[in-house]
Amino acid sequence: MMHARNLHQPLFLPMTRTDMNELGWKEVDILLISGDAYMDHPAFGAALLGRWLTAHGFRVGIVAQPRWNGLDDVMRLGRPRLFAGISAGALDSMLAHYTAFRRKRRDDAYTPGGIAGSRPNRACIVYTNLIRRAFPGLPVVLGGIEASLRRVSHYDFWTNALRRSILLDAKADLILYGMAERAVLALARILDKDPDALTKDGPAQLASRLSGTVFACRKLELPKNTPRIALPSHEQILESPVKLVQTARLLEQQVHRGVEWAVQQCAKRLVVLTPPAAPLTSFEMDALYGLPFARKPHPAYDKPIPAMEMIAFSITTHRGCGGGCSFCFLALHQGRHVSSRGRASILAEAKQLTGLRDWKGSISDVGGPSANMWKAVCSKPDQDCTRDSCLHPSVCPFFDVDQQAMIGLLKEIRKLPKVRHVRVASGVRFDLLLKDQKSASELIRHFVGGQLKLAPEHCANTVLRLMRKPDFKAFENFLDFFENESAKAGKKQYVVPYLMSAFPGCTVKDMRKLAAWLESRGWRPRQVQCFVPTPGTMATAMYYAEVDATDKKLEVARTDAQRLEQHRILMPDAGKSCFYSRGMAGAKGTLGTI
Repeated sequence: MMHARNLHQPLFLPMTRTDMNELGWKEVDILLISGDAYMDHPAFGAALLGRWLTAHGFRVGIVAQPRWNGLDDVMRLGRPRLFAGISAGALDSMLAHYTAFRRKRRDDAYTPGGIAGSRPNRACIVYTNLIRRAFPGLPVVLGGIEASLRRVSHYDFWTNALRRSILLDAKADLILYGMAERAVLALARILDKDPDALTKDGPAQLASRLSGTVFACRKLELPKNTPRIALPSHEQILESPVKLVQTARLLEQQVHRGVEWAVQQCAKRLVVLTPPAAPLTSFEMDALYGLPFARKPHPAYDKPIPAMEMIAFSITTHRGCGGGCSFCFLALHQGRHVSSRGRASILAEAKQLTGLRDWKGSISDVGGPSANMWKAVCSKPDQDCTRDSCLHPSVCPFFDVDQQAMIGLLKEIRKLPKVRHVRVASGVRFDLLLKDQKSASELIRHFVGGQLKLAPEHCANTVLRLMRKPDFKAFENFLDFFENESAKAGKKQYVVPYLMSAFPGCTVKDMRKLAAWLESRGWRPRQVQCFVPTPGTMATAMYYAEVDATDKKLEVARTDAQRLEQHRILMPDAGKSCFYSRGMAGAKGTLGTI
């Protein structure tokens, strides 16, 4: 039996037999299948997990965007020794392929040339089927956004139906949900010691030793005092859609508290979630992001990849977001606990950027899901928290963040040789920033490159409360502050607002109110997204059940005609123009055509 060894990190993880031969590898230990092109950059899951596993002695190969009309592509590197890990990519494959009005997209930011069509619909299911056919008996594990957000019963907007856990539909062995570094490494080590552990003990026995894991079984036996959550069954949700709101609420609590198992009945089987993996420590984050990423696509590609170009000179400082917005998948994927990198690690990455061939002097973005949450911590982590957001309806008194530390970090980066500009392009929580006006002033004066993208989303407070966003007055106050500080600095700078139509509970009257506010400022919106019910979020559960998080009845624009009516109030040419679709890993969004 071969065990994990000390490995030299290659320039790129192998995608071909030729790559393997150059490394002297006869086989890979772990095969990663991705719906995105392979970009060796820490913003992309396949590269991040592949480098992480390699750093711990496992030989990892990547098959990116395999053709699904045959087995040749997935068999290119041969049968892996331990398991195959499958991800649809940075987005749910259905969201990547279809617009808010279910029309096929023509572009794909994660594909060479930006052309759509290189991954299948429901990629996790299709790729699992390919691996099962190519390598019978090989353990198959799902991960990434698509699998994580579909880990239990969920509403599928594209078929207007409730679907069961993707684990059951894909017939995979396990899902590693959330940020999977801990779980995938633990799984690799278990199978390295005993490659037959899965077939011998079964998924339930193996998964019980892993955090952040989903498995299916017919009977579950846990120690008597094991904390657990009983989710509404799939059949109960079908009978009463309000139960999906309850499910979303319970999952948010399970992820945030981090200690409970969650169990859902589906027909005669149980879908079981082990407690979520603990967030990475600062030391672990530094080790992960300090791995030798090439920071460019694999040389096999002969066309540029839009996503790579957008984030090539950006730096991730942290993970997690305390916002808990009801429409954002981060609440279930990264969670509200913030994991931050150390200052030295971030500065080292900035220095590395200045040595790249295409370096032009500017770091385009420094931050995370919310840029001004670097080093944020809960000052009472042992308290039994019942909040669904650290910032809504107001900033929690125990949410402790030193925003001057972020400003100090930006100043240090700006002082580095060869660095002319450092930007925080988007992802700022303006309600949080207003609590530290010194930091806000310095950010506006020195680290905004002419435009600051913010997400007020709407102006109607009834809608904002459903979104778990701050009242609109907070945005107006920040806007005044931004304009005053820009004027004092002698700069012409602009706020670009992200806005949303057809959110559950939003009415035509609300949209007209928003249009009137925009007109009063002479603004013509460019970044308007029609709400897309993505799997797993509280907002999607509200859309499906037509009630809010407290089970109060909501008016919901359900048909495409109703949704388009709202959208056209801000975007009269909807159907021809572009709208903004957030969710891109590493960047803040991509343009798609309605």
